[in-house]
Amino acid sequence: MRIAMVGTGYVGLVSGVCFSEFGVDVICVDKIREKIEALSSGEIPIYEPGLEELVRANAGSGRLTFSNDLGSAVSDTDAVFIAVGTPSRRGDGHADLSYVYAAAEEIAGSLVGRTVIVTKSTVPVGTGDEIERRIVKTRPDLKPGRDFDVVSNPEFLREGSAIEDFMRPDRIVVGAHSDYARDVLRKLYRPLFLRDTPVLFTDRCTAELTKYASNAFLATKITFINEIANLCEAVGADVQDVARGMGLDGRIGSKFLHAGPGFGGSCFPKDAAALARTGEDFGSPLQIVNTVMAVNTGRRAQMADKVIAACGGQIRGKKIAILGLTFKPNTDDIRDAPSLDIISALQAAGARISAYDPVGMVAAKGHVADVSWGNSAYDILGGAAALVIITEWNEFRALDLARIKSLMAAPLIVDLRNIYRLAEMREEGIRYVSVGRPEIEQ
Repeated sequence: MRIAMVGTGYVGLVSGVCFSEFGVDVICVDKIREKIEALSSGEIPIYEPGLEELVRANAGSGRLTFSNDLGSAVSDTDAVFIAVGTPSRRGDGHADLSYVYAAAEEIAGSLVGRTVIVTKSTVPVGTGDEIERRIVKTRPDLKPGRDFDVVSNPEFLREGSAIEDFMRPDRIVVGAHSDYARDVLRKLYRPLFLRDTPVLFTDRCTAELTKYASNAFLATKITFINEIANLCEAVGADVQDVARGMGLDGRIGSKFLHAGPGFGGSCFPKDAAALARTGEDFGSPLQIVNTVMAVNTGRRAQMADKVIAACGGQIRGKKIAILGLTFKPNTDDIRDAPSLDIISALQAAGARISAYDPVGMVAAKGHVADVSWGNSAYDILGGAAALVIITEWNEFRALDLARIKSLMAAPLIVDLRNIYRLAEMREEGIRYVSVGRPEIEQ
């Protein structure tokens, strides 16, 4: 089979590469010429473990190619995937679908023979219907269900483990209105069918809503445990034990019950906002989702206040060392990362910031100013009044605590990800402030 993947951002590139690993001939298309030239020469624009190796292997086999020419890429394919960005629209929180519709209209102009057009981008309910209308408007000679089919096939990829998520997904969701389209998607995902991966075939609107509902629910779990963490601090309980007790209930599960500075990244914030706007548009307001967004926004200010309080209520002129900038480990993505707001709040309170992240500093430099950047975790600690852990990279989980004490002005760690055991900090004589757990005094 042969497919075109329109858009070489995170979702498009990972999906295209993984399909080529399945044995499908894939051509990835993007309007940015420099990006295509870089990909064609083996340069990967994003950080995702294992991706570079797969790109080189499948490009070398000839199954994976890259192009700026959408017309030629689309003209001889079984399916065309739209995987362009859908950022939040400024001012109202709606998803900006301009890139999706522009891609659909351009695809329409190049269709030859029956083609399945698949939305991989995260889009609100009704987007597939609108794509269908726009294709017909662009090409009145084309008839849905005869010359083309529009399918919703949402992605459920986690940054940092996207390849594993694509190769071994929890489920595949396909919203299609014809047997022909369903058969094409069955063939594309055949390797996963052979592994008995659960597959849900449904209508387009249901598939579109499933993606938003899933992300909003996960965001709700994160926000819920963060509120429980606040209560744990007030009553003297341990949020990690509470989360374990909850997670052992099969109806709840342990995933996304990790207290911290709140959710960020390119998906949860914008998808929750888009779902809330959809609810408003259809006269069915989603009060839980609106509350989740409000609580998560306030969470970042709470974390900055926690750091300030740990430093005695005043940080003006003090050096604060920050470990971790990306919104999660194993990615270079700093979009809507909690670190950006926390750093800004600490700077507003007068702190001097030094920071280190294994891969996120280049991107972060475009979002925060007046930061001293280090080359390692220890490089930023000299004379620091506090060390703040914001992103739980593995290399931060086994720091030399004795070396930390020797470098800092005061041995104070504010761990916003709870990656250390309380007993360990007590033994080392480090003052340790974490989230939803008792404070360890020096």
